[in-house]
Amino acid sequence: MSTQIILPKLGFSMNDGTLAEWFVKEGQSVTQGQLLYSLESDKSVQEIEAPVAGRVRIYKAAGALYPVGTILGEIV
Repeated sequence: MSTQIILPKLGFSMNDGTLAEWFVKEGQSVTQGQLLYSLESDKSVQEIEAPVAGRVRIYKAAGALYPVGTILGEIV
C-alpha cells in the first residue's frame, strides 16, 4: 500500500506553492517524521515531513509552482 505525497494547503488563501527542494532522492528509504521537502508559499517556507515510513517515488520536480492538492510523489 502506498501513501501519496500531496502539496498541502498551509493557509486559508493558499492556492499554490513552490516545491523548493526535495530533501530525499528517488528510491530513498525514509522514516515517519523525516523531512521530505520544503514548500514556499506567499507568506512562508515550510519543511514537510514524511507521514509514513517507506521508499520515496518522486513525480514532480523541485523549483516549480504547483496547485494545492498536486500529487508530488508517493511513499511505498
